[in-house]
Amino acid sequence: MPDGSSNRSSVERSSSSLLDRSAASGDRSASTIQLSNVSFGYQPDKLILSEVDLSVRKGEFLTLLGPSGCGKSTILNLIAGFIRPISGTLEHNGQPVDGASASRGVVFQGNALFDWMTVEQNIAFGFRFQRIAAAEKRERVRSMIELVGLAGSESKYPYQLSGGMRQRVAVARSMVIQPEILLMDEPFAAVDVQTREGLQEELLKLQERIGGTVLFVTHSIEEAVFLSDRVVVMGDRLGQIEREFDIHLPSPRHSKLNRVSDEFSLYRKQIYLTMTGD
Repeated sequence: MPDGSSNRSSVERSSSSLLDRSAASGDRSASTIQLSNVSFGYQPDKLILSEVDLSVRKGEFLTLLGPSGCGKSTILNLIAGFIRPISGTLEHNGQPVDGASASRGVVFQGNALFDWMTVEQNIAFGFRFQRIAAAEKRERVRSMIELVGLAGSESKYPYQLSGGMRQRVAVARSMVIQPEILLMDEPFAAVDVQTREGLQEELLKLQERIGGTVLFVTHSIEEAVFLSDRVVVMGDRLGQIEREFDIHLPSPRHSKLNRVSDEFSLYRKQIYLTMTGD
């Protein structure tokens, strides 16, 4: 059984690999995802998105915020490669998005865990499309379990976990493969407010620790402001973008005090007024 220092070392090695890759990726102000004049519909005469332009910058936490049916999840599914535009271009690091890829991890509202797998096995399932040595896989799974606060629960099954713990497993499964961008579709919507806020704080700590880009979808103004470097407010039809807000809250970003800061209240007010048309 490894001692505490060995566990910390494995976490640091796993985290460093992500940070190194992020630092090596070049200008963090450059776009990693680029949508240009993207339209989508399941029928050509019934569009869900029409000529949408959107850039996701390397290393940022970007949130899409808007009412139901505005196209937020459709944009996320396009970037994930689950569906394809009917017109326009969609690129990841300058290359067309052509199907799903391990470089783009996804976390949905429903955690989609396998009931017959333990926490450790569910997280390791993230490697299903990657060829990786068994020893490295075990180390990365252990490190990720430590990072998301699930140490001691490795052998538990999903039915033995709280809603918040199940969502931690889902995040860990997507993060263990070290994706360049993590796509999150209302991942905390199904849990209570207190658990949701705790998961938000843990997500920010995780991103601060290992780096990477996050695209987050939510209906909640408060969640968007607390989490994001940038909030894109969408209108109620065809994926139109009403306004973008660059968010600057005091460090550390995960601090609970940010929720009651003057800056937080001001951003919330400005975004609320934009969404209500006032």
